[in-house]
Amino acid sequence: MRKLLIVSPYFPPINTPDLQRVRMSLPYYRAHGWDPVVLAVRPDLQDGVREPELAASLPADVRVVYAGALPLRLSRALGLGTLGWRSWLPLLRTGSALLHRERFDLVFFSTTQFITFTLGPIWRRWLGVPYVLDVQDPWRTDAYERIGASRPPGGWKYQFARAVAWACEGRCFVGAAAAMSVSPTYLEDLRSRYPRFRSTPTAVIRFGASLGDVQAAARLPAPEYALPRGQGQRHLLYTGAAGPILPDAVVRLFDSLRRYRERDPDRAGRLRLHFVGTSYVPPGRGRPSILPFAVRCGVADLVSEVPHRIGHLAALRLQLDTDALLLLGSRDRAYSPSKIYPYYLSHRPMLALVFRDSVMAGLLNELQCARLVTFGSDEAEGTVDGALHHFFDQLCDGLLPAAPTGRDERAFAEHYLAEELTRQQCVLFERALAPRPS
Repeated sequence: MRKLLIVSPYFPPINTPDLQRVRMSLPYYRAHGWDPVVLAVRPDLQDGVREPELAASLPADVRVVYAGALPLRLSRALGLGTLGWRSWLPLLRTGSALLHRERFDLVFFSTTQFITFTLGPIWRRWLGVPYVLDVQDPWRTDAYERIGASRPPGGWKYQFARAVAWACEGRCFVGAAAAMSVSPTYLEDLRSRYPRFRSTPTAVIRFGASLGDVQAAARLPAPEYALPRGQGQRHLLYTGAAGPILPDAVVRLFDSLRRYRERDPDRAGRLRLHFVGTSYVPPGRGRPSILPFAVRCGVADLVSEVPHRIGHLAALRLQLDTDALLLLGSRDRAYSPSKIYPYYLSHRPMLALVFRDSVMAGLLNELQCARLVTFGSDEAEGTVDGALHHFFDQLCDGLLPAAPTGRDERAFAEHYLAEELTRQQCVLFERALAPRPS
């Protein structure tokens, strides 16, 4: 059996989106010939939402090796508060000792703490161990330089991060034995920037979902953020970070909701739109990002927001309890949120408002699991309004089927459940170790 070192700085009981691929895959690696060991950062040195139930989902026999990190207070004073920078040197030391002491066939980086990718070329040079990179989000991006884009956040920190991405991305990906991504667009961008990367084995592997997670969520008690049940109210729920969807889809949705209320105030008054877990910060530190748009559009009384991260299983529990689920697209056409897959397993009606010709629109067309409403920058408001208002009517009248008849459950199981997606990872790992032409 081959041995795999997985670098995932965030790890349960911490709950972040970028650890979910590793967490869901750990039960299945050995079945496909790979014995995993996880290299993570000590949970007590991390600043994030803790979810003990998430740790209970891990196999008891998988070894986790913990590295240290600079204390948050010190690192923030230095302007380096992100976990990747705080833990880079401890991960280097701990990982180097581990790779020197034991024989590993491959190192797999699965994280959005991109600075840790630079450990791959170092370990390959020092110890001869090849590495694979998981592109969950783009490291180097021009999203804020595009026409009409909002001002980049973070001031000098953003400029510093951008400079590091431009300096380090090419070396990391050109030297990788293989790369996987949640979106084909991210891989195409890398090939266009780095011709030598074109010969690197790659695969598009989605995040997918775990049936075990949905079953565990169903056993949980009613969550802290349980949806209120006023007489005749209908609840439409969005879970997860709101940053990628702002502002296009949100403004279109709220403007259309305002016009719906002007047309039918009684029905509209029964609707409640909930946005839960809209940022990555712990409770008490989040600032609303959705409500200001609701205020501006005149529908704030129909909208609620929980502006901090909640537990993964708690979010699944809410999804099982709502009347309908909401998906919103991003102006980044490559955006493909992992929430689509647990949404699918909830068997709740879905409304998706996304850009035409986006990866997300293509995926939803394939899955046939949502009422898909597409728009573009030149879209007439009446076209979008008609589709949205029809959905609102059906939601208020209780006429939405729990699961659209076009869903292909067998195809979903074959392509989007964690066990199959872990098999696809292992196929790519084998390709990474195969001899390549010089």
